[in-house]
Amino acid sequence: MEQKKIALITGACINTGTAIVEKFAREGCDVVFTGRSETRVREAERRYRAQFPEVTVSGYAINSLIDEKTVDEQAVDALFAALDAKGLFAQTLVLNAADQGLGMTALESPLTDFMRVINTNMTWNFCLAVHAAKRMIPNGGGSIIFVNSNTAYRAIPNRVAYSASKSGQLGMMRALALDLGKYNIRVNAVLPGMIKTDRWEKNPEFYDKVPSRFTPLGDVAVGEDIADAIWYFAASARNTTGAELVVDGGNTVQLYPIVK
Repeated sequence: MEQKKIALITGACINTGTAIVEKFAREGCDVVFTGRSETRVREAERRYRAQFPEVTVSGYAINSLIDEKTVDEQAVDALFAALDAKGLFAQTLVLNAADQGLGMTALESPLTDFMRVINTNMTWNFCLAVHAAKRMIPNGGGSIIFVNSNTAYRAIPNRVAYSASKSGQLGMMRALALDLGKYNIRVNAVLPGMIKTDRWEKNPEFYDKVPSRFTPLGDVAVGEDIADAIWYFAASARNTTGAELVVDGGNTVQLYPIVK
């Protein structure tokens, strides 16, 4: 059976994930997206299908972990087996889902908190990338894109697991780019800074004063900015692999924010 090319986008029921799905659908791509909650996946699926009737958008509920120490590899197997059974080939894999590791303190949080974040952001994403790559090889190649973070380079308070996972993820990205390049599989990363998500809308007083909002460009990213960068790697960067594209309004280049 001839396989149909799709983009597989993880963590895409809300916020930046929504913008990524909308970008690919708007460009005429069929999309399979994932989320943790069956209810939210079905709600998002209905919304996407109403918005983009000219393409096929399907949702799949999947959890990254069985527990803090154990990645649910069988769930990844089942996801790709379901795609295979439907004749769908993920030519593009966008690894957007992440554990934010919020509220974790190095001296007080249990070790399992650290393990949960590392396993979700690194081990689970590695598992997804390998499954996708094995199918890209006989189909002539593809594109794997990590949605990373500028906190891979610039730490923020009480986010040690998140920063560590994002730094490690970049090393994994580069190693995969090297190993998979001979199969015409490109592996790259987009590094957002602060993004205007629902957290921004729910906590306006906090985000009005947070230092990272004071960027050289005078504004922070919206989801569409991240989606555009991802689309570049997916659609235009034919000879680019192992690369990082920072989308943070210039925050990474300044020593400290100029608070106005």
